[in-house]
Amino acid sequence: MSTIQPKAVILLSGGMDSLVTTAIAHAEGFTLAAMHVNYGQRTWQKELESFRAICNHYNIEQRLEVNADFLGQIGGSSLTDYSMPVSGADLQGGTIPTSYVPFRNAGFLSMAVSWSEVIGASKIFIGAVEEDTSGYPDCRKIFYDAFNKVIELGTKPETVIEILTPLIEMQKSDIVRKGMELGAPFNLSWSCYKSEGKACGVCDSCARRLRAFELVDVRDPIDYERRLLYIP
Repeated sequence: MSTIQPKAVILLSGGMDSLVTTAIAHAEGFTLAAMHVNYGQRTWQKELESFRAICNHYNIEQRLEVNADFLGQIGGSSLTDYSMPVSGADLQGGTIPTSYVPFRNAGFLSMAVSWSEVIGASKIFIGAVEEDTSGYPDCRKIFYDAFNKVIELGTKPETVIEILTPLIEMQKSDIVRKGMELGAPFNLSWSCYKSEGKACGVCDSCARRLRAFELVDVRDPIDYERRLLYIP
């Protein structure tokens, strides 16, 4: 007798973390539905291209591409306000960088919960990372624990939806190792905050990605304008 696989929604930006999160959910046997949000970010076209390529790789047929450009209208982030410079590499993560989009993940999760309740998904996967992030407040485990309580209180009594953050306590290098173990197609992902042709190699996101690959002694398969070394 065949069993029905549980359904999960993946918040898939197209970046390295969301790619490996997708690989994990796929390996765990979930039927996947993928959500991507365009919010006026500088590299939205490349990120959308990566989202579609990753979905094709994992044969994810149920997809939702959401326009949330109100975040761009609100501003306050160098990802959406082109008058603000994108932060360079800050591998110590001492301050919240200009790339922080105010309360972005709460909006993304709210949309994912709405969709999950409609399509019958019991899990929401998001590639949030606490230990090796740039200090985004909405990437902390305590935030997701609290949001799970919000879901419990704000959905129908019979609805059971849980946010899962499989990478939350991992370092970037561990994420690369996990992705390699699962055969994740890193060449399809995009992490750069500034460029859509070749990755810039100098923004905080590129630096963290490059350092992670250096630490596992593997060459990052995407192209960079500047492929700097970030470990001694």
